[in-house]
Amino acid sequence: MHPASTPARSAAVPARILLIDDHAVVRTGVRRMLESRGIGRVVAEADSGEQGYAYFVESPCDLVILDLCMPGRGGLETLLRLRQRAPLLPVLVFSMHEDGVFATQALEAGALGYVSKSAPPEELIAAVVAALAGRRYLSADIARHLALAAREPQQTRLDRLSPREFEIFRLLASGCTAQDIAARLKLSTKTVANYGSLIRAKLGVVSSAELARLAIRLGVVEA
Repeated sequence: MHPASTPARSAAVPARILLIDDHAVVRTGVRRMLESRGIGRVVAEADSGEQGYAYFVESPCDLVILDLCMPGRGGLETLLRLRQRAPLLPVLVFSMHEDGVFATQALEAGALGYVSKSAPPEELIAAVVAALAGRRYLSADIARHLALAAREPQQTRLDRLSPREFEIFRLLASGCTAQDIAARLKLSTKTVANYGSLIRAKLGVVSSAELARLAIRLGVVEA
């Protein structure tokens, strides 16, 4: 069992960073930027949540930088697994999604910070420094979207969903079948179907078409 917190490290020792993103170009850019600034050392890279979690189990790290949308188990599911195994491990989400709903769900799942991939590089640097010090950090665009989302009455409907329910909601709205989702999340088809019924009840919709329209309207999936 991995310890609940990462071992204490000397300030002179570079932070050990696990980078989980399915785009090699993004991983290369982030690694070079962090290492050139002397902020940390990327000790492992993974292109999926499953691979990233396996690396984490094998080798200790001080910080995880995590994408949200990846093949297989998505970022939210990976975040939940990481936090269950090591509750004090800082996890920083680095995602293309700028919508407040994704940031809200990531923070609810235990992320210490959230930076959009369209933010200036300095924001990611600042977020890494803050996360390593145990401080929460949101890039300016994400903070703005969260403030706007708080004023949107429809948005409160999604706040009723847990991170796992939100991930299943996103996959259902994207057109995935219960069988597809069960395979991706390593759940039974019956469990996914039960989640689907619970999600529709929480969101006040009765059909898959209504579910998809709501997801599109709230920016969870693209039309």
